[in-house]
Amino acid sequence: MSATPANLRRLGRLRVLQAVSEIGEVSRGDLVRHTGLSRATISTLVADLAREGLVREQSSTATRLGRPPQVVSLVPEAGYAFGLDLGHDHARLVLADLAGTPVWDGTVELDVDSSAEHAVTTAAGLVRAALEDAGIERRSVLGLGAGIACPVDRRTGMLRAEGIMPAWAGAKPAEMLTERTGLRTLVVNDANACVVAERRYGVARHCDDVVYLRLSAGIGAGVVCDGRMLLGHDGLVGELGHISVDPRGEVCRCGNRGCLETIASPAAIARLLSRSWGRTVTTAELMALLDAKDRGAVRAVEDAGEAVGRTLAMTVMTLNPQLVVVGGELAAAGAVLFEPIRQALRRNSVSDLHGELRVVDSALGDSASARGAAALVLAEAPNLLTIDKV
Repeated sequence: MSATPANLRRLGRLRVLQAVSEIGEVSRGDLVRHTGLSRATISTLVADLAREGLVREQSSTATRLGRPPQVVSLVPEAGYAFGLDLGHDHARLVLADLAGTPVWDGTVELDVDSSAEHAVTTAAGLVRAALEDAGIERRSVLGLGAGIACPVDRRTGMLRAEGIMPAWAGAKPAEMLTERTGLRTLVVNDANACVVAERRYGVARHCDDVVYLRLSAGIGAGVVCDGRMLLGHDGLVGELGHISVDPRGEVCRCGNRGCLETIASPAAIARLLSRSWGRTVTTAELMALLDAKDRGAVRAVEDAGEAVGRTLAMTVMTLNPQLVVVGGELAAAGAVLFEPIRQALRRNSVSDLHGELRVVDSALGDSASARGAAALVLAEAPNLLTIDKV
């Protein structure tokens, strides 16, 4: 059965919105090439979408000689998405417009691991505060994306939390957040959210083979190969924090011994210094010690970087990425961390696989998980903005 005119128009709208969402500023000629639609159809659809306040046409902001061309772009205020980062020790929420620009950003310290209910209640309170503070109506919000510091079963939406976040074992955070906020919710592992953010807004733009490593209270990696996110059968791809790198090391909360997380997380390094010095060293003090070039702190972070590099070498040998992005709190250590990582990679992988590999700092810092979670919702914006439009 042939498509009706209404269905064809909806499909045309979808193609135009997808192109504008993916490219940003795009000329009508480029829309013809990207969508396969005729110039006349593009003109009609752009005019319709502009009248509805979804797109706008204006002079290009790109610097060039002569009269700048007219380009089509999304109207940022036409829709919004929430992005939530649930770490082990905090909850951070951003409210982003259609362009991905945060218009509200709030963080609270929170023991996320000990109570799923309390964490979800706190997140719902942040949503209410954001809407009120930003003066945005709930109906303008397309949904909520959440990055959580735990493996997420991609088939069931259930957290694989045993040994990592025991209070969340069996929890389905997407359902819990939808119930508390009234918003359609997507949930992914926080490192996966981070790699989405870096590819859309950060240092990994135009890179189809990238590993994002998050060195925070927990350690995990998000992996994109040939432009596609790798999740694995149970959603466990990238759990580098629970690879054993020292068989005689500390017992990890996951039950293994000597996991990377027991060596290279900021909390683990702070514990090491506390034991060595006979006094409490906090993670905040660790960064201050590094700024002061304290020899003990520098040595501890260098050793952690070497362990990270050895672990990454296995990933590089397996996946052959073009780029490794390192984020999380420990990335602020800078060269003290990055040089040992690069040296260990060179020593422990085949030269052909690391010769062109770049290891770089995250461009988005601590905001990567929340912004990436929002980007997952924004990626669906063309479909959501097309629903019920004929």
